[in-house]
Amino acid sequence: MPISGFPEWLPSQRIIEQRVLDRIRSTFELYGFAPLETRAVEPLDILLSKGETSKEVYLLHRLQEEEGAKREDQLGLHFDLTVPFARFVTENHGKLQFPFRRYQIQKVWRGERPQEGRYREFLQADIDVVNRDTLPFHFDTEMPLVIGDVFRSLPIPRATILVNNRKICEGFYRGLGLEDTAQVLRTVDKLDKIGPEKVAAALVETAGATDSQAAQCLRLAEISATDGSFADRVRALGVTDPMLDEGLAELLQVVETANEHAPGLVRAELKIARGLDYYTGTVYETLLEGYERFGSITSGGRYDNLASVGNTRFPGVGISIGVSRLLGLLFGQDALTVSRSVPTCVVVALPSDDRRAECDRIAAALRGRGIPTEVAPTAAKFGKQIQFADRRGIPYVWFPGEPDTVKDIRSGEQVEADAATWQPAPGDLHPNVFAR
Repeated sequence: MPISGFPEWLPSQRIIEQRVLDRIRSTFELYGFAPLETRAVEPLDILLSKGETSKEVYLLHRLQEEEGAKREDQLGLHFDLTVPFARFVTENHGKLQFPFRRYQIQKVWRGERPQEGRYREFLQADIDVVNRDTLPFHFDTEMPLVIGDVFRSLPIPRATILVNNRKICEGFYRGLGLEDTAQVLRTVDKLDKIGPEKVAAALVETAGATDSQAAQCLRLAEISATDGSFADRVRALGVTDPMLDEGLAELLQVVETANEHAPGLVRAELKIARGLDYYTGTVYETLLEGYERFGSITSGGRYDNLASVGNTRFPGVGISIGVSRLLGLLFGQDALTVSRSVPTCVVVALPSDDRRAECDRIAAALRGRGIPTEVAPTAAKFGKQIQFADRRGIPYVWFPGEPDTVKDIRSGEQVEADAATWQPAPGDLHPNVFAR
């Protein structure tokens, strides 16, 4: 029976997922990110170091585990890839070359309420750059470019990357005279869920804001632009602070770099805070056109204080694609299709059972040249063997004979062929993914 929140794709969906992962992986590598895979479990204390996640952690223990196990001995499944990556960097910093650019594509587990596009077990694809002591800001501007290239390579709706900078928000709140900037951030982050009136009331109640200060926080959160005009609109609110100026300059750099690379790819959205505690500067979220109501499909940002060894810090910036989330939403709307439900390009027809060895040799010759091939399961009438291929979307049927022939069962064209030289059309070699 199905278990809620643990998706299992059909073979055709799994083929789509693998093609998507191939594109993600190849794009990451085009930008020079090296592959990494970390263990699935981490000590509980490491997982909880991130804050506000204890309810989501799945603990790992043996059925017959002894009672009274100490908390520091407890293991949990990782709920993201950033925390294990930070741990990996601190343990291996002497073996790494910095700045260290890595990608990770792995399952993660999160004990939240399942709903469309949200799972308890899901696949993430992360990129991060970390450096020793300081990380140049230009890496923040690179992240949206990589993600934009990934999404443009896929047959999916247009994606818009929303960007903000924590320094803008915190500097603005400080400039207003609000000291508990973390509480203001948490409250403003609820804007889409509870609306501006309730956010304003909560700012007064929980962050010590006056009605005037709360109104200014809401005015900042309203600012959105696909070009550098957001900076003038922030300055027009009349608040000054050095951190605010620094954040505006950084966000301007992200927006201008992205517009040069791909106009319309990013949008400055000053209400974004990101829920996790460790972001210190740039933050990213991504919306898919037509699926905005489901929220972000990628997220990330700059973190300056996540990893350190002694007095050495390892600041980083990263972004994560929710692969299962993205595909789950698209599968739910039947928005993607694949040209066939199996990898097979050619079925070798079986004239009779005593000729199976001959057919196996033909299949082996085709496979040896990289052409996915299988032999028909039984020596049925050729019409049924063609039907077997057609039901699976397999484009070609090979008929052993003197000479051999191969038939494109879509067009009906049949030609003489030699297993040592014949090639399918390039677009037929592997299944292709399309938008419906």
